[in-house]
Amino acid sequence: MTQIERIEQMEQALNQTIEATTLLADALDRYEQAQDAIHQLSAYYGSDDWKKDYADDEAGRLPQTLKRGVLSEDWAWNALADCRELNIRMLEIVTEILRQQ
Repeated sequence: MTQIERIEQMEQALNQTIEATTLLADALDRYEQAQDAIHQLSAYYGSDDWKKDYADDEAGRLPQTLKRGVLSEDWAWNALADCRELNIRMLEIVTEILRQQ
């Protein structure tokens, strides 16, 4: 590899690093800000309130115009499972980075 090729390759590596860290920082900021909402959803899902709301929805006692994705067992479960998987993934990434240092 020539000097010019090396510099060009490292320039690409720099640009990729800057782009990735900027995107990750923004995503982590949003994820951190969503923690209260995630905890609220986690506490609600499967609670007595959720069970009552679910039963009332099944019985047709809720307005048809009401958005009720939270009463879908799959959506809430999958959203919370995604959060758990992301948390584990972040720990694994950090562990690997620290191991390499």
